[in-house]
Amino acid sequence: MKKPFQRKTKVKKDVDSEKSEITSLVDADYNRKKLFKKGVNLMADEKLEEAVEVFEQALRIDPDNIETLMKLGYARFHLDDHSESLRVYDRILDIDVTNPEAWNLKGLVHYEQKKYAKALDSVEKAVESDPTYGMAWYNKACFQSLLNQVPESLESLKRSIEIDVKNARKSIRDRDFLNVRTEDGFKRIEEVVVLESIRQGYHTIGAIVWTTFIDKIDVEKALKKLMDKGLIVQNEKRDGLHRIPVWDLTPLVAKRMGEQKKGLFGITKKKLPTPVKNLKNLSESIQIAREAIEEEDIEKAMNIFDEFIEPSKSGEEMIDNFFDEHREIRLWKIRLKDRGVDYLKDNKEKMLDLFDNIESTVTKKLREKVV
Repeated sequence: MKKPFQRKTKVKKDVDSEKSEITSLVDADYNRKKLFKKGVNLMADEKLEEAVEVFEQALRIDPDNIETLMKLGYARFHLDDHSESLRVYDRILDIDVTNPEAWNLKGLVHYEQKKYAKALDSVEKAVESDPTYGMAWYNKACFQSLLNQVPESLESLKRSIEIDVKNARKSIRDRDFLNVRTEDGFKRIEEVVVLESIRQGYHTIGAIVWTTFIDKIDVEKALKKLMDKGLIVQNEKRDGLHRIPVWDLTPLVAKRMGEQKKGLFGITKKKLPTPVKNLKNLSESIQIAREAIEEEDIEKAMNIFDEFIEPSKSGEEMIDNFFDEHREIRLWKIRLKDRGVDYLKDNKEKMLDLFDNIESTVTKKLREKVV
């Protein structure tokens, strides 16, 4: 006697097998993509050795796939396997000698090896391939500074800031620029950073020092220069029985930069379009997240991470625009809960860099929508 459901089960297996066969026929790259995605997830979980194995499996299917090679090189780099990382990037450049990302990443490997001349040679090829590649210009400025090529370093840094203004703020705390910090050109970059800080809503010396990492004396000098150039004005606000100085953008500069002018007693609010409002909310959350990380405040960090994770908050915006970062922040929250402040301390710089990168994109989008 036939079992009543036996044939049905067999049919289901056949259907599944057929479906898989159709998928493979339609998309010959199906298995590589599946392995690639698995490797990326392993990297996000910091399982780098396992990620390397998976990317190498994917390359057996398509040995020349640049997307997979790029991730393999990056995983090798973070395992401090510099020779293998370089071999992978050279393989990419054999396929596409003008690939700017491969040249830039190759430069970073040489930088880690303290071979600054080789690092500079690589990033120069990156900016030749893509003159709008802001991070490659920034790295070029770092390597030139380390090689004591001061005027050239300042010029490259200026180019990187023209492409992405966040590189100005990043340069302030970057020790690679120790050789150029006393130069007038670098002082002008400090002015850019101070101006950007005021634009973002930090109007007192204390707040500007805290957000920019610039010494108080240098902030005061930058404020004076900006006032002399007619870019900002000084006002006062009451704080109890005292009056404290505050700085605002001039109306013309505020209009040009797309910033709402802060009045003497706070922000003059007006209704914003929803996309702009969402971006502004995201920008404010980034500032709070940065504070929590800098202060190594676990509870504050976990609470603000919810802003980037929950769909009812900025989660949807993050998934649409920063999918990988969204997953990373979600993972951080889990690990903070499990491992506490030690995990925060160990990953502090990584977290700050991620939020800097998100803020850079958010600022760019805001300018496109508001200016």
